[in-house]
Amino acid sequence: MSAHTHPRSTQPAAGGIDFKLPWWGVLLPAIAFCALLALVVGSGDAHAVSADGTLTHLVERIQETLSR
Repeated sequence: MSAHTHPRSTQPAAGGIDFKLPWWGVLLPAIAFCALLALVVGSGDAHAVSADGTLTHLVERIQETLSR
């Protein structure tokens, strides 16, 4: 038994691309971005443990620059 296929239209869609994005397709990435941004901004009290003081100094300088 063969299945019938619908032939493709050779005419382009009127008005370009018809694209519909569900509400959660915008909202969920926005919430995730805000949550990660809050984690980065709120991590001012956290300190990385490293044997090299240069890396720690560099991270502290970046935090000071961003907090201004």
